[in-house]
Amino acid sequence: MIQIGLIGAGNISQTHADAAAQIEGARVVAVCGRTREHADRLAARAGAAAYDDLERFLAYRPMDMVVIGSPSGLHAEQGIAAARHGLHVLTEKPIDTSTSRADRLIAEAARAGVTLGVIFQDRMKPDIARLKALIDAGRLGMPILASASVRWHRPLEYYKGSAWRGTQALDGGGALMNQGVHTVDLLLWLFGPVRRVFGKVTTRLHAIDVEDTAVATLEFESGAIGTIEAATSAYPGYARQIALTGSEGTVKLDGDRLAAIDLRSPLSGDVVSEVSAVSVAASSPVVSDISAHRAVFEDFIAAIARGVPPMCDGAQGRASVAVIEAIYRSSSTEQPVDVTPIE
Repeated sequence: MIQIGLIGAGNISQTHADAAAQIEGARVVAVCGRTREHADRLAARAGAAAYDDLERFLAYRPMDMVVIGSPSGLHAEQGIAAARHGLHVLTEKPIDTSTSRADRLIAEAARAGVTLGVIFQDRMKPDIARLKALIDAGRLGMPILASASVRWHRPLEYYKGSAWRGTQALDGGGALMNQGVHTVDLLLWLFGPVRRVFGKVTTRLHAIDVEDTAVATLEFESGAIGTIEAATSAYPGYARQIALTGSEGTVKLDGDRLAAIDLRSPLSGDVVSEVSAVSVAASSPVVSDISAHRAVFEDFIAAIARGVPPMCDGAQGRASVAVIEAIYRSSSTEQPVDVTPIE
């Protein structure tokens, strides 16, 4: 039995509790939330102890790992505190809102000898996993061109509903750092590291501190080039799209569905789903299907047991933040910016 503590008591922590409940040999034993009422409610549902004090929560035993679902700008601080208590750390995306804080968390987890992982559940979705296997097998060939579009919509109530959303201090960014980060992670995971960006971010619709609309060009280390656009200003919200072109053809994701596989050398298994792309995330922050989160938890628990890195470790989780950080810097300087490598 692995004993899990939840940091955060909002919507995403409810997803974490529900995912853990579906895993044999896992149990949520404690919940820590800044609002005690919320912590009490989630803890009661999970049959766990409730706290509104982080240090008292981290001292709870038995507890083996924490799952962080608090505001993004607190992830590194809380993860470092957990690591110092000898607890394994699985944090929601992004790993934090800056590479400097991400680096401190990565270093502390290594010093403490605990496993560090970042929740990018899209990697676990069946068609995306199929696409990853196809690319890893070399069937797309030499990377040439990538295009990603995240035209999502969030109403003003979304930002008003939580004091931290849309703030520089705790959200660290908007359409890119919060919503688009999943797609940045997929671009890096599928197409390789990015070395330079040139971007522009703006706030066109919402009265928030950070961007609700962003566009950037990307230069990959492989020599490939690409674009990404991300928005929470695009009513009514469309499914994410990613198209990747290599020397051997082009593939396309429509939402989480592998919608096109057009290769020079097709195989009999290169079939696409006929199911239309329905993306709840395009217009809602609520996770309606927890199966991918459950798969992330299972992978992380197995990584602890085997002493190997999880599907997305700290360094990989940092990579998407480094790209987004560079886009923000490019927008403010109106110049291309190199992506900061890990120290």
